[in-house]
Amino acid sequence: MAVLSTARTTAEPIAPAPAPWRLPRPRPVHGVRTGDGVPLHVEIRGHQGPVVVLSHGFTVDSAEWTPQIAALAGRARVVTWDQRGHGRSGWGDPAHATIDQLGRDLAAVVDAVAPNGRVVLGGHSMGGMCVLALARQHPEWFGTRVAGVFLVATSAGDLVSDGPLGVLHAAARRAGLLPAVLQGARLAAPLADQLPWRDSALGRWLVRRIAFTPGATDEEVRRLQAVTESVPLQVTSAFSSSLLAHDETGALPALTRVPTTVVAAADDRLTPAAHGRRIAEELGPRGRLVLVEGAGHAVNQTHHAVVDAALLDLVDGLRHR
Repeated sequence: MAVLSTARTTAEPIAPAPAPWRLPRPRPVHGVRTGDGVPLHVEIRGHQGPVVVLSHGFTVDSAEWTPQIAALAGRARVVTWDQRGHGRSGWGDPAHATIDQLGRDLAAVVDAVAPNGRVVLGGHSMGGMCVLALARQHPEWFGTRVAGVFLVATSAGDLVSDGPLGVLHAAARRAGLLPAVLQGARLAAPLADQLPWRDSALGRWLVRRIAFTPGATDEEVRRLQAVTESVPLQVTSAFSSSLLAHDETGALPALTRVPTTVVAAADDRLTPAAHGRRIAEELGPRGRLVLVEGAGHAVNQTHHAVVDAALLDLVDGLRHR
């Protein structure tokens, strides 16, 4: 059985990005390229402690980890990277926009920043999925190169099985329409990117609905909306097939070899808390579930104090092993 820790907390506003002097100065890691030649933007902060590699979620970038970077200052060397098509990283063949490829991209980052040392891997949402993909691809790393895992608001698979989205997805798949719908979205993306849809009221409603709970302020929603809408639609549409088909349950046995903390948000509409519970249950005694009441998908920002404490507990525990 997994160890269950329930964190009850009231909603707190997204903290503004700490002033630059409060964060360790980033040092770019030059020359990191994926197996298919895509350049990745990678930064490292800090000079001591374990190496913590943080992978961000879908349609955002590495800045989403700002609260956790600040919390780890002086206690770890923190590595952040922008996934292909996101932030300051490059973009390659759309056919390579898959969770499987992101796992290989993460392996390239780990090889660049810790070719001989051990790391803690953290991932939020799609970032957690790419950690699981890496675990499937390199199970031998877990317990050797990988010392711990931190998963936030993510899923090991069957992501669209519940709710209205699941009903629509199942209906389209049964009717044989899903490939055509996804292909149509990919073809329409370049044209749709030229339309004046950014910063719309509908976009704010969608971002609020998907990532937040009702208590979020308009400023918080607008900030996330601006980041998500900066990602080209050709990138988001290219990843859609892989997200719908995502299944990394076969990777979970590798995680049983290392301490793993799973953070789930009780009111997460995108990756419901049941997905985090299932991961923690599969991990048994090496897994710890932190359930954050009153939080949505952006839990690492809106309730960062709880997430920070869980991450520090994992990292500090490894420091003293």
